[in-house]
Amino acid sequence: MPQSVDVAIIGGGVAGASIAYHLTKIGITDVALFERKQLTCGTTWHAAGLVGQLRATRNMTELAKYTSELFAELEAETGQATGFKQNGSISLALTDARFEELKRGASMGRNFGLEVEVLGPSEVATLYPSVSLDGAVGGVFLPKDGQTNPIDTTAALAKGARMRGASIFEETAVTRILVENGRAVGVETARGPVRAGTVVICGGMWSRDLGGDIGVSLPLHAAEHFYIVTEPVPGLSTDLPVLRVPDEYSYYKEDAGKILLGCFEPEAKPWGMDGIPKDFSFDSLPEDFDHFEPILEKAVERMPALAEAGIQLFFNGPESFTPDDRYLVGETPEVRDLFVACGFNSIGIQSSGGVGRVMADWIRDRHPPIDLSDVDVRRLHPFQSNRRYLRDRTTETLGLLYAMHWPHHQMRTARGARRGPLHERFLAAGAVMGEAMGWERPNWYAPDGVERTYRYSYGRQNWFPHAQAECEVTRDAVALYDQTSFAKFRVQGRDALAVLNRLCANDVDKPVGALTYTQWLNARGGIEADLTVIRTGENDFLVITAAGAQVRDLAWLTRHIPSDAHCFATDVTSGINQIALMGPNSRALLSTLAPDTDWSTAAFPFGAMREIEIGYAKLQAGRVSYVGELGWELYIPGEFAAHVHDTILEAGAAHGLRHAGMHAMNACRVEKGFRHWGHDIADEDSPLQAGLGFAVAWDKPGGFIGRDALLTQKEAGVPTRRLVQIMLEQDDAATPLMLHEEPILRDGAIVGATTSGAWGHRLGKSLAMGYVACPDGVTKDWLEAGSWEVEIAWARHPAKVQLRPWYDPKSERMRG
Repeated sequence: MPQSVDVAIIGGGVAGASIAYHLTKIGITDVALFERKQLTCGTTWHAAGLVGQLRATRNMTELAKYTSELFAELEAETGQATGFKQNGSISLALTDARFEELKRGASMGRNFGLEVEVLGPSEVATLYPSVSLDGAVGGVFLPKDGQTNPIDTTAALAKGARMRGASIFEETAVTRILVENGRAVGVETARGPVRAGTVVICGGMWSRDLGGDIGVSLPLHAAEHFYIVTEPVPGLSTDLPVLRVPDEYSYYKEDAGKILLGCFEPEAKPWGMDGIPKDFSFDSLPEDFDHFEPILEKAVERMPALAEAGIQLFFNGPESFTPDDRYLVGETPEVRDLFVACGFNSIGIQSSGGVGRVMADWIRDRHPPIDLSDVDVRRLHPFQSNRRYLRDRTTETLGLLYAMHWPHHQMRTARGARRGPLHERFLAAGAVMGEAMGWERPNWYAPDGVERTYRYSYGRQNWFPHAQAECEVTRDAVALYDQTSFAKFRVQGRDALAVLNRLCANDVDKPVGALTYTQWLNARGGIEADLTVIRTGENDFLVITAAGAQVRDLAWLTRHIPSDAHCFATDVTSGINQIALMGPNSRALLSTLAPDTDWSTAAFPFGAMREIEIGYAKLQAGRVSYVGELGWELYIPGEFAAHVHDTILEAGAAHGLRHAGMHAMNACRVEKGFRHWGHDIADEDSPLQAGLGFAVAWDKPGGFIGRDALLTQKEAGVPTRRLVQIMLEQDDAATPLMLHEEPILRDGAIVGATTSGAWGHRLGKSLAMGYVACPDGVTKDWLEAGSWEVEIAWARHPAKVQLRPWYDPKSERMRG
């Protein structure tokens, strides 16, 4: 046992082995991996070993694609057999909606350079002759997908790590992570302590408790996962592709002349509510044939050969799942130098290579090598480690892997966790709630007599006409939006201004009462946060950011406060209710509610905040807008929220006031070209690429983080990659909706992809934003000279592309 190492890895599954392998590959060889029993003994050993490449976003697909490429070379490098073969995979659709989902994914994959084919039923039959195509609509084939032996593949990764100097200690349980002054400094093992510059938790379903012991939130929960292996099937080809039939929750894999049939059933069985046994090793869980039988019945019809084959093995083993079905990677916000890679939601094998590579780079450079916001551990909130919440949510998340991935899909389990003070009032007004980071917030409002539920589709869903009415009242009168879920931080102290001005690309050294739209950048010029800073006092600021960025942005803020600075950051999200009054009648309504305030542009310009009185309450009103109309956001102490809301509602009838939800807000912000962090901008995108150069204070005293990188970009001339606004030319009832990652084509060649989209209800058009690239620079002339299309579900649609927003490009309505 060493006394110290550069990196200590906890857990000897495929993820831990991959991180050790990739660390040594980039020259970090003083690595120790600690496994409590034997390599793979937790969940890796019983994984099905599917190696798919197509994921929900570009970077997730790139990681899975790299995994496949790595596995293809691993045996030759290490001499350890892996069992990997690229026999391809087929996803079969039994409904038109599922086929559209698959074709949208195929278009996205083609954009990323994946080999992908869209198949009709007869073509599926050619590739997989033993499957019944009863009810089949079509499918998608990825020839470079495959399968591998998880135990052998992990052994190969471990061998590759050892070959370059890493040490692997089996039968060595880590009992505690050592933390000093907010940093991980090593591990306590059953064989003594080991100091480390970096600690990595790859403990699978044990990770939650391991992190929880030191105050680190890792929301994941184990669930039972079932599959059977048949007896040998005569004549079964060993080259059969992996077959997925998500409409029947099942997958099929040829396994040494047998069929492995597994499932992701809609109602899962959580396991380990009382903790995961410490001695659990190469163990399985009790059979539950009654639970698996409905899957098997459909499978026998889909693959008649199963009716003749006996069951050699009925297997039930645990896998860990997260509240949003995305795994957890990165440095934890609570403890520095502590990294995690866990919660793989049953896709750990196909994710392992890519995760190992980016984690190694992240550990070396102390920043992610690509945008990993989808899986960054900082996206989740501490309450999501609550045992009951995880148990209830896990009943749903396992099945979501094969459920329809509908636009605007809403979770149905573990709801009602976070409610603003106006929750019941919004329900009384007809609100249909959505969930974001546990917050219940109105997505749309159902008029009397309209069913308060979602009817999902890839077209115009049942709430479209109601969201349209909300957008129109925003345009023509005044709408009340709930923004209470937005995160809010109070930053105070003698050095608060200096700290924030170093963080912010824009200049926040403005008079008390000024609002500043700004980004926080990393040293590479990428956007880490997109937010508003309000100066509420000489040494007092309020930072407002998105609900999904609450943990991430607070961690970024606190970690950039120097230890000797007189500056203190406090999360005050729970204490401040935030609503917005948006629309041309907002000024008249507020003048009625607070007649002592001068609401004119001269006295209350865009970007200003004032203390006002409504009813019996004192509150803050900020003139700002995320929908592109004249309007104000109101920041109300929580205990006064209901009173202020009721007072506004009483006066609002005379001004055409009605409630509006998040779907309307999203449609309006896309029309106006307002960016959304995590979709349109992230840590790989700079303000110059995103068209946000107006929010950069280039010459402010002291500069800001990322300034040097931005100056280099600026001096290089016109950006070669730019965010653009996209409008489909078609505008009839059959016009498709753009969502994200649809290929953008110029003169028939792919030059970019969409980042987010919506139906623009005020314009009656299908709209999106997206990045396009040109080696000579993305200019207005280059955009206008091209013929543009967007590929949606394997079909191309003519489009218009420009840099300016489609709705009110001069912002005259918002600033008037």
